[in-house]
Amino acid sequence: MHIPVLLHAAVDALVLKPDGIYVDATFGRGGHSRLILSRLGERGRLIALDRDPVAVLSGEAITDHRFCMRHGSFSRMQEILQTMEITQIDGVLLDLGVSSPQLEEISRGFSFRSAGPLDMRMDTSGGQTAAEWLLTVTEKQLEWVIREYGEERFARQIARAIIAERARQPIVNTLQLAEIVAAVVRARQREKSRHPATRTFQAIRIYLNQELEELSLVLPQCVGLLRPGGRLVVISFHSLEDRMVKQFMRAAASNDELPRGVPIREKELQRFSKQTMRLVGRAIRSDELEVAENVRSRSAVMRVSEKIHINR
Repeated sequence: MHIPVLLHAAVDALVLKPDGIYVDATFGRGGHSRLILSRLGERGRLIALDRDPVAVLSGEAITDHRFCMRHGSFSRMQEILQTMEITQIDGVLLDLGVSSPQLEEISRGFSFRSAGPLDMRMDTSGGQTAAEWLLTVTEKQLEWVIREYGEERFARQIARAIIAERARQPIVNTLQLAEIVAAVVRARQREKSRHPATRTFQAIRIYLNQELEELSLVLPQCVGLLRPGGRLVVISFHSLEDRMVKQFMRAAASNDELPRGVPIREKELQRFSKQTMRLVGRAIRSDELEVAENVRSRSAVMRVSEKIHINR
């Protein structure tokens, strides 16, 4: 069962107008969406997005007339809303990372704790699996992915070990990959609190699903779609994601140019530069009670910003 992280804090920050139009851009299993709906009036609307077909099926079970479920990545938010003739919204929630059902479903290949197919795709309707990618990736590219997206200091040794094993047999199983990584990391690391394969699995997942690229595309869209007074609420679980969100929100609030290292496309940057936001409070983290109930919430960071006006 998926337990939504920072559930009440996120919805409290998001829903300021009961009759507004809101987007839950990462539906998951609908924990945030259901609470949002409970806060909406009769004329309120909630549009939920998710690129996971299983999550979409879960959303389609909600029969509330104020709710609409759409299959698609949140990087297509503006495009999807345009098909619904929606040009402005009052709030958008981005709950990043992987949901508990995705981690716990062996067939998805996100977890290294059980043997399953090495898939790792958020959208199982298309795209390359992790097993397919590992068949052709070069050692140099693999090292870069593990270092950049996993922030793994043993990236070179891990990449070398994976490529050496691939020369003997294809790597198609989650435990197979985890054991290769563990054999390298256990001999070097002192950290015992996390599984040796955590960073490598995270890196491959982020790369395959283009998670940082997706985030870089949706943030300017959120600013462009929000009405004055509308809120952008983002929950991150990884330092790379949170860094991008923090830098973006600060730049929007100061109306300065985006700092180097924030991969926003030029056409999106031009539109973004005409917008102005303000930061709302400080970053919020899960308290001890929530972490005790849901250990996956321990790395969560929530940031909020609000649209104040559009420069014409």
